[in-house]
Amino acid sequence: MLTIDLARRLTEAGLVWEPRSGDRFVVSVKGMEEDVFVISEITVDVHHFTTGDVIGFNGTTEWALDSVERDKVIWLPREDQLRDLLGDAFVSLERLEGGYAVTIRGEGDDPERHVDIDAERAYARAVAARLGSAAPGEERSA
Repeated sequence: MLTIDLARRLTEAGLVWEPRSGDRFVVSVKGMEEDVFVISEITVDVHHFTTGDVIGFNGTTEWALDSVERDKVIWLPREDQLRDLLGDAFVSLERLEGGYAVTIRGEGDDPERHVDIDAERAYARAVAARLGSAAPGEERSA
């Protein structure tokens, strides 16, 4: 699963989230970042107000939380969402010993390789690179 730090990098790089059913997120409050929530019309959904979007918790009796402002949560994009974000830049996903590599078309169509311990994280690194926020020292090879 995507790490919170990597999800933050995507947001800082400019990735915009339009919350939809099935999306995963964490509440960015100390002690709650380990709890992953999923938007569902049944229990967690998005309410659109003129003052901003609010993520509402419906029918969750075990929670004292009714809603949380969208800017207080961190989206954890799924593997399929990250792959879709890469679009035509996506070349391949390769299984490696101990992880995965995602290859994308970089500048001038030169291939760039992004490696991590699972496919979702490798995709996230590739998306971050496409958005221009590749971390120093991150593996990029042709």
